[in-house]
Amino acid sequence: MARIALVTCRPGPDVAVDRDLPVLAEAVREAGAEAVVVCWDDPDADWSGFDLAVIRSTWDYSWRSAEFVAWAERCGADTRLANPASVVRWSTDKRYLGDLAAAGVPVVPTRYVGAGDPLDLPGDHEYVVKPTSGAGSRYVARYTPGRREEALRHLARMHEEGLTAMVQPYLSSVDTAGERALQFFGGRFLHAIRKGAVLEPGTRYDERKVAHPGLTAWEPSPAELAVAERALAAVPGAPELLYARVDLVDADDGSPCVMELELVEPNLFLSLHPDSVPVVAEEIVKAAG
Repeated sequence: MARIALVTCRPGPDVAVDRDLPVLAEAVREAGAEAVVVCWDDPDADWSGFDLAVIRSTWDYSWRSAEFVAWAERCGADTRLANPASVVRWSTDKRYLGDLAAAGVPVVPTRYVGAGDPLDLPGDHEYVVKPTSGAGSRYVARYTPGRREEALRHLARMHEEGLTAMVQPYLSSVDTAGERALQFFGGRFLHAIRKGAVLEPGTRYDERKVAHPGLTAWEPSPAELAVAERALAAVPGAPELLYARVDLVDADDGSPCVMELELVEPNLFLSLHPDSVPVVAEEIVKAAG
């Protein structure tokens, strides 16, 4: 019987609860393997004692990104890690959007602002400021040109913490069409969800936000599937991905583009797609073999 670690994080006031985790653990057991839920930073964890470690809800990693990547390297040396440490390292920094754009994948236009870089913020349209290493809408805010001073304080706070900022146009389609998240598992499309706008006008960057408002199941269009598949094909080194989530929004011309490529710890939203639970469990057990 394969022994599989489903990797999560310690509970905390700023960490969401992974309600899918106990359901998935039970499904893995029903699929014929031993499933153990383990915190990634548990000092007593013996990763070599598992046939496979699957990163699931390590939703505190963005506060400790360097530490988390170092853990992934160690864990990947002791057992098979899904997704691999090289993928974790690449995708914990959203500067990967530049790699996707260079490969011809349509992405949300993005400018990166590090400490000491020119602070020429947009003066004629709404924009979003967020860190290149972040999750759950932490340190993310939407600005109008008239809120420049507040945006500059936001940038300064991130730079004080050693973070690089991203500046993107706020696409108005998010307020109407929302964001769509396409999930892939075992190399195949699994299911999709749609969520409403996360960023309300005027919400400060340091206020807690609802990361997934208005969740509904979604049937992706052929164009959305095509863009998602192009994004996955552009991941450097063509690694084997057990799981992936591609977050899409509509560009100004109505065509889908990539907002985020989540290859570390995507919420699978299994509660909206209960039929996917045994599929995911079977793919996890297969990967352990």
